[in-house]
Amino acid sequence: MNPLALARWQFAILTIIHFFFVPLTLGISIFLAIMETAYVRTGKEVYRDAVKFWAKVFLINFALGVVSGIVQEFQFGLNWSEYARFMGDIFGAPLAIEALLAFYLESTFIGVWIFGWDKLSPKVHAAVLWLTAIGSNLSAIWILIANSFMQHPVGYKMGEHGVLMANFGQVATNPNVLYQFPHVFFAGMSTAAFVVIGLSAYLYLQKRGDKAMLDMSVRWATVYGLIGVVLVILVGHFQGQFLEREQPTKMAAAEALWHSEHPAAFSLFGIPNEATQTTALEVKIPKVLSFLADNDFESEVEGIDAAQKLMESKYGPGNYIPPVGIVYWSFRLMVYAGGLMLLLLLYLWYLNSKGITLDQKPGFAKALVWSILLPYLAATTGWIMAEVGRQPWVVYGLLKTQDGVSPASVVSGGEVLFSLLSLGVVYIVLTYIGVRLVIKHLHSAPAQTPAAAD
Repeated sequence: MNPLALARWQFAILTIIHFFFVPLTLGISIFLAIMETAYVRTGKEVYRDAVKFWAKVFLINFALGVVSGIVQEFQFGLNWSEYARFMGDIFGAPLAIEALLAFYLESTFIGVWIFGWDKLSPKVHAAVLWLTAIGSNLSAIWILIANSFMQHPVGYKMGEHGVLMANFGQVATNPNVLYQFPHVFFAGMSTAAFVVIGLSAYLYLQKRGDKAMLDMSVRWATVYGLIGVVLVILVGHFQGQFLEREQPTKMAAAEALWHSEHPAAFSLFGIPNEATQTTALEVKIPKVLSFLADNDFESEVEGIDAAQKLMESKYGPGNYIPPVGIVYWSFRLMVYAGGLMLLLLLYLWYLNSKGITLDQKPGFAKALVWSILLPYLAATTGWIMAEVGRQPWVVYGLLKTQDGVSPASVVSGGEVLFSLLSLGVVYIVLTYIGVRLVIKHLHSAPAQTPAAAD
């Protein structure tokens, strides 16, 4: 019944479920806009058919993302009132702009797009979809600007009564955003690609849907996904170097690097033990971590002990190391999932280049259905690494998590537990409904004729 522990669990569970819907909205909106542009340029009906078919998946996901996102901001005022008081001047502005500018843009134009198929010219209709996609990604930018301040505070000064005051321009141009937004954007591309490919594979196995439309969707999604996965890995590399400088405790924990190494090996697998500060069954690749951290195979990488001493010299006595096991394995799972996604896309690209479609590879098609889970695993574990790895800070270097929660006299542990259980059930039900609606949409596709199936 500890309010702090329960508030952390509630925020983690609800945010993870909400984030299931975010990357797909970001990525598939751009994917649909590209395909509708192809329809406008070529006049080929197969592109129009594909846009209309995948639009229903997009709209289901979009609706659930909006509903699940409404609760997120209320948590700050209820469970995290001390954080809201401390950060209100900084956190409030990006969230207000996100709602009043970006969300209104996407929600307005998505309605025009839905009902404008037979009322707007093809060029105007495609432009409306582009505005919807831009609005969706603008929403992500403002949310990430707010989160980036928590990761890397800039442009602030301490005001009266211990409340931060913001320089809006510096907050909006936080260097952390230059890494964080592209990382999320390309993760959205990757998610959209695997959803389209995986659902197409399911339709192939069920012998449903227009085969020409499915073939085209898979080809385009393969290229779209390859671009997304390669760039998310590349941006992640540079983001890791930025965090190595700005959050050394996070990166040291991500590698379970207990002591500084010169040069440092990359840990492929291991079981960290914080009590003994050792890693059992560890498999390492020599010098690779040095290159990842500094683009130099011989450089020194600071370990957990050195990072702890650095933090103590800046902020005084205390434990500044995040839970090593959670950060280590969340990073590993993100990397493993990303690597497997790249391999699957490369093989699929090879099949496409040979003119081999998924109906000719039923075993691989079954694997691709399950591969829909990979981008969600990567996104979720990446978010866990980012947030848990920042601990013990809720605002890095300025406010500890334990000091940001609402006092027990204001919000009791029982009240937090009630909201956690009730909202958790609602979110799980919403997710189930979303999955069932997508499956129902897939089953509504007409069965393939024998000629098409062959």
